[in-house]
Amino acid sequence: MAQTITEKIFSEHVGKEVYAGEIIRSNIDMVIGNDITTPISISAFNLSGAKKLANPDGFSIVLDHFIPAKDIASANQAKISREFAKKHKLKNFFDEKDMGIEHALLPEKGLIVPGDVIIGADSHTCTHGALGAFSTGMGSTDLAFAMISGGNWFKVPESIKVTLNGEPGLFTTGKDIILEIIRIIGVDGALYKTLEFTGTTIRHLNMDDRFSMCNMAIEAGAKSGIVAYDDITKEFLADKNLAREPRIHYSDKDAKYSQEIFINVAELDPVIAYPFLPSNGHSINQAVKDHIKIDQAFIGSCTNGRLGDLKIAAEILKDKRVHEDVRLIVTPATQRILKEAYRLGYMDIIIDAGGVVSNPTCGACLGGYMGVLGDGEVAISTTNRNFVGRMGSRSSEVYLANSAVAAISAITGYITDPR
Repeated sequence: MAQTITEKIFSEHVGKEVYAGEIIRSNIDMVIGNDITTPISISAFNLSGAKKLANPDGFSIVLDHFIPAKDIASANQAKISREFAKKHKLKNFFDEKDMGIEHALLPEKGLIVPGDVIIGADSHTCTHGALGAFSTGMGSTDLAFAMISGGNWFKVPESIKVTLNGEPGLFTTGKDIILEIIRIIGVDGALYKTLEFTGTTIRHLNMDDRFSMCNMAIEAGAKSGIVAYDDITKEFLADKNLAREPRIHYSDKDAKYSQEIFINVAELDPVIAYPFLPSNGHSINQAVKDHIKIDQAFIGSCTNGRLGDLKIAAEILKDKRVHEDVRLIVTPATQRILKEAYRLGYMDIIIDAGGVVSNPTCGACLGGYMGVLGDGEVAISTTNRNFVGRMGSRSSEVYLANSAVAAISAITGYITDPR
């Protein structure tokens, strides 16, 4: 019987053919924790009486939300993870010494491999599906169960086939594609389903675009997002010392989908998600007409903090100056990205234009630090959520956009079309 890529990944892990709707117990290749969620998992692990991790090489802790610590509470949170990592001689533990946002750092390290089953106690764990893996977020106690047992229970998700055709226009990116999908189906349109991205557009999308698309699958309620392995995936992985051998799967032509969505990407303009939902998408043309004044522009996060985002920003900001009423904050997703951006001159351009560069952190995205919004302030942001109070004050507003829109808007002081 024909299968989707997601059904094939689970079938390989279970050792028999499985299909959407089945409840299965699957081994997990990589379990991911961070400084916010892992202390709860560690507490549950200890309370269970467990003495060792079932698969220590398949467990990573990445301190990325409030690192360096923003206050005593966050310092103590990090301390719990550090002590656990030391006690268990954890190989894949990352803090200030080799820091990065988890969903950018682990692929960079070769710890995410095509064909994997991955869970993380962070909703944007679905990012890793861009490498042809099944990857999803779970709760901290689910994480603890995987730490103890090496696996977990899953309901094999149905898949929505998203067929993308046409070559994207100038400054239309993976971020715009996923915002358009969320606009079409809503924030609950893919509940407990996989968004499988396919079509002729895929060959025009680099890994940065694919990571952005899979990253925001959760904003449509999806369990996961996935893009099948191809030459672009192969090139991304070529210089990495992979943790495992890739297991390549493709959906059968007659695989069963719960829904199919078609988008002509060639006709898609950059998309802006207005407050207070990622589904509140509007064309950049409408945003320009609405003359939306901003106080802050943010470029970064697990959605758009990669080297390609910094390159676009630098190209737009070169020989320009950030508007006097705007703060431009740039957060590279990993130290490696930060170093490469400096080597290529991107950071000099951004700083000379009046931007400020922070260490890799999730802080600004969740309104924790490194870019908190005050009362009534408006931000254009490359992050993934724009709920009430998401980046600070409950009276602030966040407009989601791609990196080109954020960069040009920082210069003009209003949401602006970069084309």
